Amino acid sequence: MKKVRVDGGEAVFFEAMAEEILFLILDCLDSSSGDKKAFSLVCRSWRDVESRHRKVLKPFPTDLLSAVLGRYSAVPRLDLSLCPLVSDDFLAATAITAGAALRSIDLSRSRSFTQAGLETLVARCPSLAEIDLSNATELGDSAAATIARARNLEKLSLARCKRVTDIGLVCIAVGCPKLKALSLRWCLGVTDLSIGIVAVKCREIRSLDLSYVQVTGKCLPQIFQLRNLQFLSLEGCLGIEDASLAAIQKECRSLVTLNLSNSPHLAHLGLPSFTRGAVRLRDLSLSHCGSVSHSLANNLQKISVLQSLHLDGVRFSSSGLKAVADSCSSLRELSLCKSLGVTDEGLSLIVGKNKGLEKLDITCCRMITSLSIENITRSCPLLRCLKMESCTLVSKEAYLWVGERCRLLEELDLTDNELDSEGLKAISGCQRLVALRIGLCLKIDDEGLGHVGMHCHRLRELDLYRSVGITDNGIGEIAKGCRGLEMVNMSYCEQITDNSLLFLSQCPKMKIIEIRGCPEISSRGLSSIALGCKQLVKLDVKKCVKIDDSGMIPLASSSQNLRQINLSHCSVTDVGLLALAGLSCLQSMIIVHVRGLTVSGLATALLACGGLARVKLHVSFKSLLPKNLIDHLEARGCLIQWRDKPFQAVDSKPIRFWKLPAGPET
Repeated sequence: MKKVRVDGGEAVFFEAMAEEILFLILDCLDSSSGDKKAFSLVCRSWRDVESRHRKVLKPFPTDLLSAVLGRYSAVPRLDLSLCPLVSDDFLAATAITAGAALRSIDLSRSRSFTQAGLETLVARCPSLAEIDLSNATELGDSAAATIARARNLEKLSLARCKRVTDIGLVCIAVGCPKLKALSLRWCLGVTDLSIGIVAVKCREIRSLDLSYVQVTGKCLPQIFQLRNLQFLSLEGCLGIEDASLAAIQKECRSLVTLNLSNSPHLAHLGLPSFTRGAVRLRDLSLSHCGSVSHSLANNLQKISVLQSLHLDGVRFSSSGLKAVADSCSSLRELSLCKSLGVTDEGLSLIVGKNKGLEKLDITCCRMITSLSIENITRSCPLLRCLKMESCTLVSKEAYLWVGERCRLLEELDLTDNELDSEGLKAISGCQRLVALRIGLCLKIDDEGLGHVGMHCHRLRELDLYRSVGITDNGIGEIAKGCRGLEMVNMSYCEQITDNSLLFLSQCPKMKIIEIRGCPEISSRGLSSIALGCKQLVKLDVKKCVKIDDSGMIPLASSSQNLRQINLSHCSVTDVGLLALAGLSCLQSMIIVHVRGLTVSGLATALLACGGLARVKLHVSFKSLLPKNLIDHLEARGCLIQWRDKPFQAVDSKPIRFWKLPAGPET
């Protein structure tokens, strides 16, 4: 029996420690670091305590499901989103093992179960309150009728369940009166009839997602009778027009978030009816809904507590942006991504009125200049997120203001701008940066990147896509100063070699590496990543022609968390692909134009990779692979995508990327 000495006092038995104390210890441990696993290995009693303490279980791969569930039989939340092969037998075993303890199950990525499995689950788990059946495209009204027997259901997602019609939804509305959250996104068989019945029968609904559902304004009066409704999404509902909105007489005082994006038949004339009495509305999205006029902005003025406004892809009239500035003065988040008509004058007026702004997205607002950046940085000292990709008229001096004045920035996107190393040096003063995207910035070099590595120690994401001035020296400085780095994109940085990967292998939390089009990177560098970055989840080595089987073998033996890999245009053969097939977590592979593969080698690897959920292959293999193999892969839930792209030789010295000149907006 093991003992431990506490504060220099008497030794006590591990088994004698109260369970409440052990639960407090577990609450302090990091789930992603393996600390809880180490805790459970101390002794058998601690293993049992860790099993009882677990609140969420997210297992992978599928063949370990039964063993894992046997240990965590009392877990209240089961997330199977990483398991494409969940069968009816497993759902039955889950129902028998978990029973009344199970309250939530996520089947959003599973394709192998049927209505029979759902029937057992619902019958055996009376406490079930949350079910996610997103992407279950084969389930129809009979399955919906089965779900209706879960009387305690509070949260249900049927997103993209295109076979569910009004008949099935009415069954759910009648059988599940406790529903509080319902997602019907892309349920094309649902109409106004069943939505109206849901609104009448399920009075507790707080969240309703009807995005891309074929509803019209006829169901809106019933929806607005829901006294607790806080979130409503009508994104892409083509049947909703201004006239139907204007006819609404009910007030929805509980509404907090409203999404009317991608509704081309809305001209905002009906918005006053929607927002009448919406005293709590804080988040409004009108993205891709035509133009923003003076009358719309006046309607916004009536929403006194509005904090988040999304106007992506809209066209501003000459006075529209100024009117928005006059109407909104309490914004915390503003998104104008790809909006037309955004000028320095209008943007400066908005930020001047909203000094508490924390998030601003002006991506592809190509008319703004350094004047806007000066006013943004001067007026918004609390800015935490700034996205300004492709604002090509902004001069390099503007980035000095960003570094000097926006010291609270955590996320900064300067992709495709005139940023140079002096600007990057100034930006390194933003020491709270977590994500920095400076791809397509052709004027930056190692010196500027070195300042980021020296000062931005919290950095977790770095995007250098096609920033061709970066070499191994800059990556070395980043790796030295940013040990917590989790994602790096160096694609088409042609001067990068294996040394950069050697440096990055010292970042143990690395999860995503994208190095496509780096011709000097070989299997030697990839091997160092495999050995040093045990948490690697996604790897893109497309067009890295020097990567071959000698890089795949250490990757297969060390990267046990790898889920996605792109091997297109590499020098891998059957040997390397078969080695990767042994990775139980691998879910997605792209293997187009890998000349070292044979038909038999590819077939064997696909068959051996049991957890594969998606694979991209060249169309030439479609007639060569056995049809029964393709049918078998699809039957176990693997989506095969065929690509008919001609082979292009990869030059040892890739052409430098060039940018088109910014033309006037139309």
